[in-house]
Amino acid sequence: MSGATTGSVQSPKTDRAFFVFNALLSSAALAVLVWLLLLRDGGEQDLDLSAVPPVNAGLNATAAVLLAAGWVAVRRGHRTLHKYLMVGAFVASTLFFVGYLAYHYVHGDTRYQGEGVARMLYFAVLASHVLLSIPVVPMALSAFYFAWRQRFERHRRITRVLAPLWLYVSVTGVLVYFMLHG
Repeated sequence: MSGATTGSVQSPKTDRAFFVFNALLSSAALAVLVWLLLLRDGGEQDLDLSAVPPVNAGLNATAAVLLAAGWVAVRRGHRTLHKYLMVGAFVASTLFFVGYLAYHYVHGDTRYQGEGVARMLYFAVLASHVLLSIPVVPMALSAFYFAWRQRFERHRRITRVLAPLWLYVSVTGVLVYFMLHG
């Protein structure tokens, strides 16, 4: 039953090329983040990107809504709508990432001003957000790849883990913004 239910059979060589691409792209994105957030000193103050954090919160919220709507659409059998919603969620998350990189390159880190329990809660949410965001890029690319190749069983296996991770990262991105900016 491999051909009818899971799409065309692909050679391991074809998958290998994709996985190399995926690993390189995901590693590059992670390396830029590590450099930007941990290794680079400060930011360049000659450009005001203070409007970016609320836009990024909106992009995270948009991704969360699109992800939830995509889940509902696929459950109801609306595959075409599901595809559009997932591409929209990916675009929103990608635009968030570009805005995040630009903002942090220009302004550096935003320091949390709260104290006590609020500070501990903030760092717990932030740490889980950051750590769980790391696998989202390679998993999302893999989910798109297997859907494009019409290998839906592998797509479903990945998205069972990806969907709650990506939704959590999108929602906690909005929470982090509000914890920082009230």
